[in-house]
Amino acid sequence: MTVHHHIENSKMETIEKQLKNAAKATTAIQSLSDQQKQALLLALALRLRQEKSAIITNNRQDLDKMDDADPKKDRLLLTEERIEALAESLEDIAKLPNPAGVVLLERTLDNGLSVTKKTVPLGVVGVIYESRPNVTIDVAALCIRSGNVCLLRGGTDAFHTNTILTKLIHETLAQFELDENIVQLLPTDRKHVDELLSATQYVDIIIPRGSQQLIDFVRNHAKVPVIETGAGVCHTYVETTAKLQQSAEIVANAKISRPSVCNALDTVLVDRTIATSFLNILAPLLAAHEVEVFADDSSFDVLSTAGYPHLNVATEEDFGREFLALKCSVKVVADINEALKHIHRFSSKHSEAILTEEPALQERFLNEVDAAAVFVNASTRFTDGGVFGLGAEIGISTQKLHARGPFALEKLVTEKWLIKGTGQIR
Repeated sequence: MTVHHHIENSKMETIEKQLKNAAKATTAIQSLSDQQKQALLLALALRLRQEKSAIITNNRQDLDKMDDADPKKDRLLLTEERIEALAESLEDIAKLPNPAGVVLLERTLDNGLSVTKKTVPLGVVGVIYESRPNVTIDVAALCIRSGNVCLLRGGTDAFHTNTILTKLIHETLAQFELDENIVQLLPTDRKHVDELLSATQYVDIIIPRGSQQLIDFVRNHAKVPVIETGAGVCHTYVETTAKLQQSAEIVANAKISRPSVCNALDTVLVDRTIATSFLNILAPLLAAHEVEVFADDSSFDVLSTAGYPHLNVATEEDFGREFLALKCSVKVVADINEALKHIHRFSSKHSEAILTEEPALQERFLNEVDAAAVFVNASTRFTDGGVFGLGAEIGISTQKLHARGPFALEKLVTEKWLIKGTGQIR
């Protein structure tokens, strides 16, 4: 038994040390003033700009290992423009108000007790994510700004990219004479994931960001509380009164502008009375980008008559499927009731849209659809922390506890009650 215990300890040593260091580092980050945290983020933005070519070189090492057909390849890619966007995102986060230390309530009770409720940082935030290296910078920046420590567990896909980005973060922390354990990159070895998920003594919250498979694994194995950032199965319903040309452009944008992201469109629902005219307008917009369409019987007839080149008959599995590629499914519905029923059945409660000129139907859709973001006459691609003015986001939460929708700086806090007395007893 002693031998077994020793083996267990030696296996756990590396990550346990990182977990302990993270818990200790909360003191260092929480003692910083608002101005110091802002200065730190601006210095990091400058480092990213200075090291663009080194970041791209490391990123290329990761890209070279990945198959060109993999939809995650676009998520992994860092170009000069994307690095510049990350630097700008750091500057945006620096400008945002600190969500910690906000007094939410102050009152004096009849017995003379003074009661205050204020926001405080969560503590140690663990984030498990896949191929997106921008998460490394976004999460680190959001945690620093809100006074949290972060443990980053990226995927093997982005190993070299995440390593150089973390190195730049550590160099910036060192420049400010700060504990570099405020931001740590955990090893990618899978055996450490369970340990992170069970580290209730050191970690306050876990956020999985990636595929449904990853999210399910974390939800099923975590002892530490979890905030899910869910997969996006997103529908756009084109109702009879919709402006057809405008609607076709919205649907095309939702599918084509960046197909590999969670707020991209997966399924088009279209009213029977306008199906032929609408799909004939939509078809060339999708064909221009070689979008593969999985069509139900009615829409298949329309699109095959129109000579759509990338057409398949939809199976049951093509609805409720997150494509993350230039693919989508199409279904013709009788009316809003059938559309709502379909969305209720297949939605992942991420982002849903209706295109209609009828105010009563707009309101009905907004009220009845259970999703984190519900749109009228706009592309689902707008579900984004930056777009909503929240700065960068950790992800889009599809659950209902604590955070829902773009999960950003404002939600990286919890509450604390402060009670001052003068000797009161109960």
